[in-house]
This record gives sequence, structure tokens and C-alpha cells, in this order.
Amino acid sequence: MRANRPVVLSFSGHDPSGGAGIQADIETLISHQCHSCSVITTLTEQDSHNVKKLIPQKAQDIKDQANRVLADFPVKAIKIGLLGHHEIAIAIESILLENPHTPVILDPVLAAGGGTSLATEQLISSIIEKLLPYTTILTPNSEEARQLAQHNDLTECGKILLRKGCNFVLITGAHEQSTTVDNQLFQANDKTETFKWDRLEGSYHGSGCTLASSIAGLIAQGLDPFTAISEAQDYTWNTLEAAYHAGQGQYNPDRLFWMEHN
Repeated sequence: MRANRPVVLSFSGHDPSGGAGIQADIETLISHQCHSCSVITTLTEQDSHNVKKLIPQKAQDIKDQANRVLADFPVKAIKIGLLGHHEIAIAIESILLENPHTPVILDPVLAAGGGTSLATEQLISSIIEKLLPYTTILTPNSEEARQLAQHNDLTECGKILLRKGCNFVLITGAHEQSTTVDNQLFQANDKTETFKWDRLEGSYHGSGCTLASSIAGLIAQGLDPFTAISEAQDYTWNTLEAAYHAGQGQYNPDRLFWMEHN
């Protein structure tokens, strides 16, 4: 019998179009040979173009589901994505308080790829106050980093977000106008690192989910944070290079590119 796979618990939204959210988490974690446990934070009405509606789930139900899993499984990492309501952020904070030694990878999903806002000011405040202090690795895109830090300069954003409690902040640069995609990693003691990736054409549905889940899976497999962050970017870039059109809007990252046969 095969050895047990490391367990990752994901809190994320359900995407009926199959491109982002929990589906993205599960595909990514399978790719990293992890066992994926999942709690749906919010149902969505969306397609490959944009999110039309959020249907947040009850905060107490989310707590009950997560605690049931945590009592049974040796969870090696927690990944947090779309929340949908500030009460859900508060519920997850209580779970993190009870599991202080479990690494937390937070993808602060504040807007859909199609542009729809997915977070109220109250939810943004709850993310900052309730979740950032317990976050091991934060993975905002540049627009999300500016919203969370309330600053326009990305270097300052990284420093501000570290001061709010994160151990590592990886600000991704796909939304910027640079020739390459420049992802900036901020660490303690003013250490910074810039990762440069070839910019691919098109827009992609669930790339942020893929990156955060990849980091979580690699952390669960025992990699140190810096190595996990580096290797997760490589994995994510490969999913985008192999992306395909399922619907009529954004491309789907091919998270199972490694098993495709030409």
C-alpha cells in the first residue's frame, strides 16, 4: 500500500465553469501528489468571462466542516482563496487560532478576472485584521496588494503587508505593463527577490488559485517557503503555457499538463 499523501485543506469558492476556485485547488494539489480536503466558502454564478453573483455559505457551517476535517486528518497546510463575506473571514480566523503551527497560504481574491469586485470594504478589513496576522505566505496580484496596503508603490505594499503579520508576500505582476511578468517576493529583514517570467498572450481563469495551491502543496510536501514559492511559479507558468479554451472567454490553465501525451 502506498504511503499516505500529505493533506492540504482548502477554503475557496465553487466555480461551476471549472476554471478557478476549489476545482483549481484540487487539480493543482493532485499534481503535487497531495490529498485535497476542501470547504466551499461561497457558491458562484459565473462563466469563463466573469463572475455574476456570489452566494456565501453560512460561517458556522464552514467552521463545522473544517473542524471535522482537522480532527481527523493531519493537515500539513491550509490554503485560503475566495471568501465572499466578512463573517467567513472571522470564522476562518477562529480555525487558524486553533491550529497555530499549520502553514497558511492566502490568495486574497478581491476581484474576478473579468473585473467584477468580489470583496466589500468590510471583507477587505476583515482579511487585513483577522487573517494576515496568521498568514505564512500571501499571494496578491499587484491590484490586490495596492488595495490591501492602501499604497500605490508595490515595494511599499510588500513592506506594509509584512508588517501586518505575513511571513512572506509574493506580489504577482501580470496586471502590470512590464514586458515580462515580474513577481516580487518580500521577506523579513528587508530581503526581496524578483522572479521574471515570459509574458504569455491572453487572459487566464484561475491562475492565482493555481499559484497559491501549488505553494500550499509544495509546503505540505516539506519544501521550505522560498523553494516552494519558486517552484510553484514554474509549475503555474507551465499550466498557462499549456492553457486551453473550454468556454468562450478566458483560457483555462492546464494543471494536468504533465500527464498529457503529444
